Amino acid sequence: MDIHRPSLASLLRVASLGLDPRRLLLPLVFVAGTSSLGIEFGASRLLAPYFGASLPVWGILIGLILIYLSVGYVLGGRLADRRPSAPLLFQLTAWAGLWIGLVPLVAYPILLASQQGFAEVSIGLVAGTLLAVVLLFAVPVVLLGCVSPFAIRLLLRDVGSGGNTAGAVYALSTVGSIIGTFLPVFFLIPTFGTRVTLLIFSLALLVISVAGLWRHRRIYALLLVVVLLASYFLPHGIKPPEAGRLVFERDSAYNYIQVVQVGSRTELLLNEGQAIHSIYDPTTLLTGGPWDYFVIADDFRPAQPTEPVPHRVAILGLAGGTAARQYTAAYGTSVQITGVEIDPTLVQVAHRYFHLDEPNVHPVVADARYWLATDRGRYDVICMDAYQQPYIPWYLTTKQFFSLARQHLNPGGVAVVNAGRTATDYRLVAALASTMASVFTDVYLVDVPDFDNTMIYGTTRPTTLADIQHNLGLARQPFVQQVAQSALDEGELRPSTYHGLVYTDDLDQVEQLIDQIIFGYATGRR
Repeated sequence: MDIHRPSLASLLRVASLGLDPRRLLLPLVFVAGTSSLGIEFGASRLLAPYFGASLPVWGILIGLILIYLSVGYVLGGRLADRRPSAPLLFQLTAWAGLWIGLVPLVAYPILLASQQGFAEVSIGLVAGTLLAVVLLFAVPVVLLGCVSPFAIRLLLRDVGSGGNTAGAVYALSTVGSIIGTFLPVFFLIPTFGTRVTLLIFSLALLVISVAGLWRHRRIYALLLVVVLLASYFLPHGIKPPEAGRLVFERDSAYNYIQVVQVGSRTELLLNEGQAIHSIYDPTTLLTGGPWDYFVIADDFRPAQPTEPVPHRVAILGLAGGTAARQYTAAYGTSVQITGVEIDPTLVQVAHRYFHLDEPNVHPVVADARYWLATDRGRYDVICMDAYQQPYIPWYLTTKQFFSLARQHLNPGGVAVVNAGRTATDYRLVAALASTMASVFTDVYLVDVPDFDNTMIYGTTRPTTLADIQHNLGLARQPFVQQVAQSALDEGELRPSTYHGLVYTDDLDQVEQLIDQIIFGYATGRR
């Protein structure tokens, strides 16, 4: 057999040209698959501080990403048939890498414009900025969609092995996508944040693209330099607060977190920041917010001879621990409080910035419903304040969930839910109160005068309005007296008259309802 032996000159020539680009095709397929999913999660987190992470936002994002990939598949296939050139494919991925690295820089001023839209309640401006940011991801995702069909065309040697070649490429791309799902969610975003995560995927694409374009490495290495310089000169921070001084800012696995100092008050803002989730003010216990009204929950029981004092309290949605501190200040450290919070970073923030150091408060990092289903304890009061603004997790609004909560209440115990609303739109209050009425003996409402919230109290024993008024009048601690008087006067304490649709685990429309409320508010139909 005649074996061709390359000359020394030819070996030197190959070495001078660098790696054979074809050897990098499969690694490129893997990196492109990883990046396509990584971009999706990066995009969702980039949008969350401004538009939230609701089901509709995720639906729009996933749908558009799939459209972009489909367009890329078609264009990549056609381009590969016309110009089956490996350097051309690496050029496409190099530009995709550059684009991904620049997206945070370009998106920043557009996203800032969305704040103006929220401030002016301009649905046109908000929708426009959302569309603009989503379209920013069209170019890199379309280019990444070109990779698999292009690589198949370049790797294909004969029709007889075409199925094997296509299967190997798509399998490798899918494995990359799997890693591109888990890596950002469980490591990159919680550890480094959204912008650095996008930068990592950008650099990964650029490095392998430059290797595939080794003969032109100096030209395409400049793209690496551009991305690194752009990341260095990115504006510090993700989103400036609308008011006050930014003290802390971080992306966690569950939330975009801001701690803002406004005068003497430290405020916790999450995600799009349109609501305050906790307040710490060393000058006063009274916040004027919904947290104040959790402390009177134990009064929603038959008339008592002395002031009702809870002994065990569970708070589902601890956040910065405002309600936990107020309970401790009102009733002392004998009240054992379990605070359930799904986000471990928020627990750290609560200790560091909101002075959650009471010895009777026991934070637990867990999902509220899972914790309730596996906990064996019983409580006098269960407070439910688990918002991912502006949404309540749907599985915390169903008949089955409230039944589970009732099972964990002592005889005469009370469940209280913080429900958001607008000045005139009480549809969410009505939905939650109707669902609670299917489980609890009596349901009462108190409006929070200074906030757009209504507190919904569910009792486990027959309780009249006169019973509650009597118990509220027994308050001895000044802070509790102020809250009790506010509930009686400004809060319009009243029995619930809502008996409409009951949400269940099988059918729950709370997210759609909140979307309708937001849309009505934004368009002036309040």
